[in-house]
Amino acid sequence: MVGGSLDAFIGEVHRKAAALDSKFDLVCGAFSSNPEKSKATGKALGLNPERSYNSYIEMIETEAKLPADERMEVVSIVTPNHVHFDPARLALEHGFHVIIDKPLAFSLDEAVELKKVVDESGLILALTHTYTGYPMIKEARHYVRSGKIGEVRKIYVEYPQGWLSTPLEKDGNKQASWRTDPAKSGEGGAIGDIGTHAANLAEYVTGINISELSADVNITVKDRLLDDDSAALLRFNNGATGVLMATQIAAGEENDLKLRVYGEKGGLEWTHSDPNTLLFKPLDGPVQKLRAGTGYLSEAATLNTRTPAGHPEGYLEAFANLYVAFHRAVTDHSNGELKPLDEYDFPDVNDGVRGMAFVATMVASNKSDKKWTKFVV
Repeated sequence: MVGGSLDAFIGEVHRKAAALDSKFDLVCGAFSSNPEKSKATGKALGLNPERSYNSYIEMIETEAKLPADERMEVVSIVTPNHVHFDPARLALEHGFHVIIDKPLAFSLDEAVELKKVVDESGLILALTHTYTGYPMIKEARHYVRSGKIGEVRKIYVEYPQGWLSTPLEKDGNKQASWRTDPAKSGEGGAIGDIGTHAANLAEYVTGINISELSADVNITVKDRLLDDDSAALLRFNNGATGVLMATQIAAGEENDLKLRVYGEKGGLEWTHSDPNTLLFKPLDGPVQKLRAGTGYLSEAATLNTRTPAGHPEGYLEAFANLYVAFHRAVTDHSNGELKPLDEYDFPDVNDGVRGMAFVATMVASNKSDKKWTKFVV
C-alpha cells in the first residue's frame, strides 16, 4: 500500500475491502511521506518492520528485487491526487499490478501518460469507482443492456454532500485541506472528488458516453480555492441528454448519490441511501421494486451480492466487490488466461482517463462563452 496511514480515511477502507474475501494479504507499505508515521502504521497493522518502508520508491524497488514467491504482487495506491501518477507508473514499470483510488491522476495529461504505461506493461490497473460495485447498480446495467427500458433517452445523476458548507480547510480538517488545495487535488474540487463518480456511474449503467456538456462550476464558500458546487447539461453519443449535479455545500446532505435513467419503454431509479433497492418503472405498468439478494436478479447482480434478501449491504461490500473482480483478473493474468478486461467488470485505466477528461471539460466549459463544450479524450 502507498499512503493510508492510521489517520487516513480511505486507506482503512481499502484495507477492509481487500481483506473482506481473503483474496489479498497486506504484506508491506509506504504509508506516509513521513517515515516515522509509515513505520508506526506498519507496526500497528502487524507488518514485518523491514517491510514498512520510508517511501514508495524504496518499497517498489526493494520488493522488485525479492524472489517472485516473496515479493508483493499488487500495489494499492490511496494517496491524495497529486501522488497517484508516479507510484502507479513506478509500480507498473517494475512489474506490479495496480489498484488505485479515483480520480486516476492529478491532471488529464498525467492520466493519458499513465494509460500508455499500462498498455505498454500489459499489466492491470483497477480504479475504485466504488458505486459500480453495488449489486443493484449491476442490475440497472443489466436492465439497460437487455433492452428492458429501450433505448436510453434521458439521464439524471446527482451527488449532493454538505460537509464543505463551511471552510473546514481553515480549521485543520485533513480531508478538507487537501481536497480544496489545487496543488494536491488538481484543477477540480467537487467535480474531481464526487463529480467524477456521478459521470462514471451514468456511463457505466447506460453504456453510452458523454459527448458534450455545458457546465456551471462555482466556488461558494468565501476564499476557497477550488469549486465546491457544480452542475452540467449533458449530451451523450447516442443522442440522449442528461443533467448532472455535484455539490459539497448542500447543507444537511450526507452522501446520497442518485441516478435516474429513462428509455423509450421505461425508467430506472437508484439511490445510495437505499442501495439494496432498484426501482423499475415500465411505461405501461406499475412501478416494480427490485431488491438485492432475491432469486430473480441477473447473474452480475447475484455475483456481487453477499447476504440474503433483507440483510443490508453497503459501501465496504461494494468496495470489496471491486477488489474481488481485480483479483480474478490478476489471477488469470498470472496463469496466462487473461480475458478482455470488460469481462471482469471493474473500472480500469480507460475509465480513469475519462474521469480526468470530465474534470478538464467541466473547467473548460465553465470558462467558455459557448453553450456546448466537446468532451474529448
